[in-house]
Parts: sequence; structure tokens; C-alpha cells
Amino acid sequence: MRTLVVVPAYNEAAVIAKTLRGLLDAVDADVLVVDDGSWDNTAGIASTFRRVRVARHMLNMGLGASLETGLEAARRGGYDRLVTFDADGQHNPEDVLRLIDALGGCDLAIGVRRVYFERMPPVKRFGNFMLNMLTWLIFGVRCGDSQSGLRAFNRKALESVRVRASRYEVSSEILYEASRNRLRVGEVPVEVIYTEHSIRRGTSVVDGFKILWRMILHRRI
Repeated sequence: MRTLVVVPAYNEAAVIAKTLRGLLDAVDADVLVVDDGSWDNTAGIASTFRRVRVARHMLNMGLGASLETGLEAARRGGYDRLVTFDADGQHNPEDVLRLIDALGGCDLAIGVRRVYFERMPPVKRFGNFMLNMLTWLIFGVRCGDSQSGLRAFNRKALESVRVRASRYEVSSEILYEASRNRLRVGEVPVEVIYTEHSIRRGTSVVDGFKILWRMILHRRI
């Protein structure tokens, strides 16, 4: 079965090589880096890896747009499975294999960041808890880590999930799409790795309010 790992990246030149080396060592899969309008050398570094393809957005369009680019590439390429993997180094590449194995019993596997959870800064823990609650209240979907960037889709999920959100609210939208299409969702405990770089990335408090507003708009539409 053919697997595509999609790595959305925006100005990740400092860590993208280490992230890709870890992935290529751990997983027998094709890798697609979606460079979302980076102004640094993210795309150039990624393109030096033989088993990595790079898709470039000329402008910064957001995480949601990057994931949809990856989803569409997997659909058109006839891949059986797709895994999304953050570029900032917060995921353990070995966990990709665990998510792929989980697809034997579900359509969409979510990597729930529970292993070494204490590494997560308190503000991010609280933010994740609140966004989990809001995802349940607004979309009616419960998840132990609604904002996780580590996910695995089987072919049914690839065909069913259509992303419209362009920014960080895409993580909650994917769960809503899974629920709307009656997909089986599984949760897999995964390791979280925080460095000074990865702590600076991801969602802030301001992003949290933006996600809330966009989720409300999405639900009404």
C-alpha cells in the first residue's frame, strides 16, 4: 500500500533537514513538503532530499490550504494512505508507523500528544484543552487532541474529507468532516517533543480566538 507523508512548512529552514532525515529513516513512504510561501530557504533545503517532493505556494495561504494541497496530491496520486506531520520537529517519526497501523481499525487516526505531555508549556496545554472543548461544543466532536498535526487518513477518509478552512481552524474542521461523513476516528498516544523552536511555532492565544471565530462561521455556513 502506498503512503504519502505531507509536511506543511512555513519558514522552517532551521529544522526542516532534521525533520526530513528523521522521517526518511523511520518510514518507507513518499514525502511531500508543502512550502507555504516561505521567505527563507525551506523549499531549497527540502528539495535536496531524493525521496522528497516540494509543492510551493507563492503566497502564505495558511495551514488549511497547505493540508488541502497535500490531500489533493494524495487523491490524484492514487495513494492508499496519507499522514500529516508537522515540520517543526515536535513529532517522533517512529509514531507515524503506529498511526498507520491504527488505520487497520479506523479511517482517520489522530496522534494524541500524551507521551511526555509534561513537556508541553502550560499555556499550550490550557489552549489545547479549551480548543478540544470548543470543538466539541461547536462541531459536536470529542477528541483528546483536536489540534494535533499528526494524523493518518485511509483512502476512504482521503476521499471524504474536504478542507475549506485556510488557517489553524483546519484541525477542528477535519474532525467535523470525519463526523459528518461517519468516518471511524481512532486516537493513538504519541510523543511530544518541544524545543525552543517548536515552542515558538504553533498557535498563540490570539490564534485561539481566531480559531474560535472561524469555527463559529464555518458551523453557520
